[in-house]
Amino acid sequence: MQYTSVTPCHTYFHYIPNNFSSKHSLHFKKTLVTYTHSCHQEQEKHNNNSEKTDKQKDVYWQEMNFSVEKEKPHYRNDAKEQGGEVIARSGIRSNSWWARIKAALGQRINMEGISFSVGIFCTDKHLAIPHVFVPDISYIDWHELKKRGIEGVVFDKDNTITVPYSLNLWSPLASSMEQCKSLFGNNIAVFSNSAGLAEYDLDGRKARILERAIGIKVIRHRLKKPAGTAEEIERQFGCKSSRLIMVGDRPFTDIVYGNRNGFLTILTAPLSLSQEPFIVKQVRKLEMALVNRWSSKGIKPISHWLLPDCRHCIKDELL
Repeated sequence: MQYTSVTPCHTYFHYIPNNFSSKHSLHFKKTLVTYTHSCHQEQEKHNNNSEKTDKQKDVYWQEMNFSVEKEKPHYRNDAKEQGGEVIARSGIRSNSWWARIKAALGQRINMEGISFSVGIFCTDKHLAIPHVFVPDISYIDWHELKKRGIEGVVFDKDNTITVPYSLNLWSPLASSMEQCKSLFGNNIAVFSNSAGLAEYDLDGRKARILERAIGIKVIRHRLKKPAGTAEEIERQFGCKSSRLIMVGDRPFTDIVYGNRNGFLTILTAPLSLSQEPFIVKQVRKLEMALVNRWSSKGIKPISHWLLPDCRHCIKDELL
């Protein structure tokens, strides 16, 4: 854990206006019923045929029984194979279903965040307080941050630069993102609890799609924010985290992670609440209520040595 300073400073808050049965199993049952009905019709036709003699009947039934006994092992094997296939495929479906449920719940309920919250409630409230709060990244003065010694920018994804679950940049932010790229070059990355996180993006597919869409690196990692250190990020940028910005929309994940590791932290308002899960909305409300309460009681964020006055982060025309 890195701290650049323990001197508190004021957060600059910019005003925001109010505004499943298996198909194979089902098919097997239907076939079995059809076969049984066909045999029943044959038996009725045979019993009603008065021209047949008892001997012919005996021969008929012997042949039929022989045929059935001969086919039983094959039938049993086929049924066993089909049953095994159904079980196997059902197992795959079940595993896939459970993985999707687990991922969905995991993205909504951040256990790492909950565990860190205990410490925040007790002694580390200042870790949830951002250095700067803006409506979105277009309010950030990238030129001023570059001039003051910031060497790179780390973005959260969902509701910071994309709407929830999207893998494309939110179009109104395109101009600001291009300005950021022009100043920091390759020293821009996404560090997300969805795309790039091993638990939910094991093969990195989401990360690759996002990289192609927005043109910046997505850092692969194993621990969900706010847990973990800044080692992966520092390796990516080749500098200390104290010279980097962490931009995100969640106080108890993005901001706590950033402050724990010495970043300059910028909190943005969420881009879209309409696509956000109900649980996340409620947690967000609680987080912001606590941050506002703690701020009103005079709790300050950790001072950042490169930017003592956080108002310099904001574009003049938006002040």
